[in-house]
Order: sequence, then structure tokens, then C-alpha cells
Amino acid sequence: MKVVELYRYPVKSLRGHAVPSADIETMGMAGDRRWMVVDKDGQFLTIRQIPAMTTIDVEHRGTGILLKHDRHGSHAVEAPGPGAALRQVKIWKDMVVARSADPAAGAYLSAILGRPVDLVYFDDPTNRPVDPEFGQPGDYVGFADGFPLLIATTGSLHHLNSHLARPIEMARFRPNIVLDAEGAWPEDNWKTIRIGAVELRIAKPCSRCVITTRDPHSGEQPDPREPLQTLGKLHRSAKGGIIFGQNAIPNNAGTISIGDAVEVVEAGVSNLT
Repeated sequence: MKVVELYRYPVKSLRGHAVPSADIETMGMAGDRRWMVVDKDGQFLTIRQIPAMTTIDVEHRGTGILLKHDRHGSHAVEAPGPGAALRQVKIWKDMVVARSADPAAGAYLSAILGRPVDLVYFDDPTNRPVDPEFGQPGDYVGFADGFPLLIATTGSLHHLNSHLARPIEMARFRPNIVLDAEGAWPEDNWKTIRIGAVELRIAKPCSRCVITTRDPHSGEQPDPREPLQTLGKLHRSAKGGIIFGQNAIPNNAGTISIGDAVEVVEAGVSNLT
């Protein structure tokens, strides 16, 4: 078993990119979901509310990012420094202190998305602890939904696609790390894995939502039922959640690269709750 794909998503719910290698930090992949789009009240926004977010590309540039859109051109944004304004933002049930990005970035995004929005930056690696029900003291996450990393396997995608009339790509599920494990749902039987020198705890399965029905590049919805309808018949949690992939927490920092071997350090049935 080895790593076959790595993805980073600099701005939550905007386009992600495949990368050949990635530094793994306490909060997950370096540069992953450190930025977030919020409304004027500080509430986080995603593809769920605004499918057009998938049409905005993001490129790393030094200490900042470059936002790009086919019709609106590009806009460079520098990471706000320690003197930048702080504001409270809400992501799910968590209230988090974030740095306000350049207002011009908010104006650029607002023009594309058709509503007033702002861009904020996560600069404190100890700002948002992982849910203690699934994490340990010292586990933190940035603007990802709840955990530092998301792992998926090619075997599980192949199994799902074998039941779909129209196969889908892995990008629908927005994983960070894709492994070439064979068969359906092998990730459900891992407690701890090691990739190179990085050890990862498997925290809990990832419940899927309507985002998976959207094309990851255009935001269009080819079929509003799929893949959720089929996936719901194939893989559900004990409480009924539709599951694809596993959330993971790094035990240590290090670098992961395409082609790295994967070792199951501790096996055990996943907590499909």
C-alpha cells in the first residue's frame, strides 16, 4: 500500500490542487484550509451555500495566495501579519479568532460570489482544539470541518463507482491523502497508520453531504441524488451517516510524498458512529 495522490485546499471550499509532497504539521497539511470565506457576520461559507466557490482557483505564492477566476482575473493576497485586525468567526459550532485579510480580497470574492463576503486567515496553531471526544490534548485543527486530515482509498472509490451509472472522480470527496489500498473500505479497520516518518491516528469516519453531488471544478450538479443515494446503500454509520473516508490526526510532524509506503501500525474496527 502506498500514497498515490495528495491534495491541498488553501481556502476552505475553493478549488484544491494535487501536490507531489506535503509537510505535515500539528494542524494537518501545511497550507491546507488556513483561509476561509465568511459572511459579514463571520459565519463560514462553503459550497453547500454557494456552489460557485468551486470556480475560484488558488495558487500558493510565497507568504500568500493568488486567487484566480476565468472571468474576473486574479488577485494576490498576503497573509495578514500580527498587527492585522482580529475577528470572531464561526465554523460549525466553534467560535474561532481569525485575522482579517486585505478588504480588497473580500471585494474580489464578493464580485464573483454575488454577495458580501470577507476572507480570513488562521494564524494560531493552538486556536481550535479537535473535539475531545475523538482527539487528545494537543490535537488542533485549522478551518477544516473538524479534523486535520482526510484519508481516502482507491479501493473504496472503485467499489462505489462499480455501483454508479456515471462514475465519479476522487476530487468529489476533497481528501488530503489518497492510498491505493485494495477492496472496499479497508480504512475502516485501521487505528494507526504510518506514512514515511509520519504516524497518523484514525479518528473517525467522514460523514458525507451534498457537496459530493457537485462537480469540483464547475460547481454544477450532474445528478442531485448521486453519489449520496448509492453510497447510502453501501456504507453507513451506526447512526445512519453516509460514510466515505476517514478523518485522521498526526502524531508527529514530517513530510509525506507520492509513492511513500503505508504501514498499518494498529488495526481495529473503526468507530462507525
